[in-house]
Amino acid sequence: MANSYPNLTRAAVRLAVGFFLFLIVAGMAGGCMTTTITSGQRGVKYSIFGGTDLETVFGEGLHVHAPWVDIIRYDTRVQEQLEDINALSSDGLNIGMDVSIRWRPEVESLPQLHTTYGTDYYRKLVQPELRSAVREVVGQFTPEELYSSRRTELQGAIMERIERVVEQQYVLVDAVLIRNVQLPEQIQQAIARKLEEEQEAERYEFTLRKEQLEAERKRIEAEGQAEYQRIITQSLSPQFLRYKGIEATQQLAQSPNAKTVIIGSGDDGLPVILGGQ
Repeated sequence: MANSYPNLTRAAVRLAVGFFLFLIVAGMAGGCMTTTITSGQRGVKYSIFGGTDLETVFGEGLHVHAPWVDIIRYDTRVQEQLEDINALSSDGLNIGMDVSIRWRPEVESLPQLHTTYGTDYYRKLVQPELRSAVREVVGQFTPEELYSSRRTELQGAIMERIERVVEQQYVLVDAVLIRNVQLPEQIQQAIARKLEEEQEAERYEFTLRKEQLEAERKRIEAEGQAEYQRIITQSLSPQFLRYKGIEATQQLAQSPNAKTVIIGSGDDGLPVILGGQ
């Protein structure tokens, strides 16, 4: 009976050690965390022991990681933001503009973007560069150009200016669109009057051109008529007219209608035919 105590003691020790190991393993397993990355997202890994992992970008799906690891999610789809921006034109007038920008982060460079700007990169990078580009480019145009003819050129210049900066900072710009241009009221009225006058001048020029073409048409028509008369007059000789008269007399004489023919009574010697009334 006494010899059984050492065996019981060893069994109790083994049970205690096993239970302790089980608690450790269960604690570690229970301490594991999961992060779900949904469609259109990517993740950047950050560890309190190693910092940001600059080589790994996590794709969509469920990811299991240790408690001291954090996965920061980024939306990698095309995003759009509308900005209300005031700028000065080339002649110093204040111009209000509604500008829309479409952008997306460069997926392969998400860790670098995270360490440089973080998740708030639009406010820190894209928005300031957009405002700066708009003000710089608008200063090269007059209000009339902004209001009417050169808006497409303005958009292209802003797009080129902002692309040159942000694409070096791991962000891709897809489009810059000018939604609206707000000019001072007196400038809008002056531009409207100028456009109306230009349209009126174009209508007047069109009418003048039309009248010129009509006059040219009438002149050509009159010259044609005069040439026709000249040719006819030259061809109507007395001999030709006498021949045609004889020919017509022959045709009338052969017709069945009753008639009276007076020979040689005309000035030109042609017969006079009476009857058939």
